[in-house]
Amino acid sequence: MSNKISYQGEAGSNSNMACTQRFPDMQAVPCASFEDAFAMVENGEADLAMIPIENSLAGRVADIHVLLPESNLQIVGEHYLRIRFDLLGLPGSTVAEATEVHSHIHALGQCRKIIREHQLTPVIAGDTAGSAREVRDWNDPKKLSLAPPLAAELYGLEVLASGVEDDPTNTTRFVVLARKQELPSRSALPESAVTTLVFKVRNVPSALYKALGGFATNGVNITRLESYMVGSSFAATTFMIDVEGHPEDLPVRLALEELEFFTWEIKILGTYAASEHRQSVSAAFV
Repeated sequence: MSNKISYQGEAGSNSNMACTQRFPDMQAVPCASFEDAFAMVENGEADLAMIPIENSLAGRVADIHVLLPESNLQIVGEHYLRIRFDLLGLPGSTVAEATEVHSHIHALGQCRKIIREHQLTPVIAGDTAGSAREVRDWNDPKKLSLAPPLAAELYGLEVLASGVEDDPTNTTRFVVLARKQELPSRSALPESAVTTLVFKVRNVPSALYKALGGFATNGVNITRLESYMVGSSFAATTFMIDVEGHPEDLPVRLALEELEFFTWEIKILGTYAASEHRQSVSAAFV
């Protein structure tokens, strides 16, 4: 085993933090793109990949719904990361003298209050941690970065304001990917398991209603439902769902059998243990 876990982004990014939180003994390897992070696992250069799939504010992460079903990887776990942003500058700089703030477009959108308060000009960067590295390299006290707390330490920047995100509940869900293998047996997972799958409904009236009906009648809880167009015809749709349970559980098995009648393709992307975060949030809404 390589004992490496790949992620998209630069050192100090939220994906990097998710890796070190969940797998502190593994070497986190930054990749320029999601495709590169996937490829490291597929080629055996890394054992796992940590990939963001959805954010509580920004919604789903683009491209993952295309890359994951077409890859030779499967979901083996999940991790929830509370998203925090600090306002970073060169040592000795101040917010008062700054004119620009650089970061990923989502980070800029999630920290609007402090940007407006100090009348800073937002400038889009490719990566949150990358913007911190660029501020260090530019050596210009008028340029600031919005980046995760880890970036300040890595790039020698000063924290001018901490926890500047607008919403303190901002959270990103990551999935942990490994090379495709047999799904874990029911006995190998705790009672709180999650199954993620994609399916393509037949182009007939009420297809989605009928496809999901089996989960309702068998008492299977769907915790996530996303739709994606297939090709350019706009006549076929792929759906990605998360359901509580394991395919060996009788209710899930019956629901999947019923699903087959109204779809022309079903692919299970993984069955894995539900995170403690998911369980605590679910319990709060019961």
